[in-house]
Amino acid sequence: MADGSGRDEAAVSRFVEWFALTLAEAGFPRMAARVFVGILIADDGRRTAAELAELLQVSPAAVSGGVRYLVQVGLAVREREPGQRRDHYRVHDDLWYEAITREGEMFARWEKGLADGVEALDPSTPAGARVDDTRKFFAFMRGEFPQLMTKWRARRSASAADPAP
Repeated sequence: MADGSGRDEAAVSRFVEWFALTLAEAGFPRMAARVFVGILIADDGRRTAAELAELLQVSPAAVSGGVRYLVQVGLAVREREPGQRRDHYRVHDDLWYEAITREGEMFARWEKGLADGVEALDPSTPAGARVDDTRKFFAFMRGEFPQLMTKWRARRSASAADPAP
């Protein structure tokens, strides 16, 4: 059944649960995944805790835990309108760009730790070689991110300039 916006609310609910489950299978905490998708599907990219609780049919405490995780990992931000008592939670417009950029920073830290591990294990041993291969993989990925992000920005700009009919 569609609401006034033309959305099929049953289909939207199925999508929320499917995407949240997919994120949970990738390692997200389940409630944080549901809250994230709940914010993501808002037309303005923001919701209050009460709106999220109603949408997801969960308690405000469950929403609070999910929001806390999302804010901590940088996938959502907490905002408050001047003079208001209610917090709003928002996703960044360049959400995935920002997340991938942070991954590059994390890969650099992993590379350093892995290099220390290779040295400790001795690179001529099978374990040392395996850890070094892991280090090389993360170095490769980190090196590819800048070009990949440049390509994404160009594609996004091109699609924004040429909207589909």
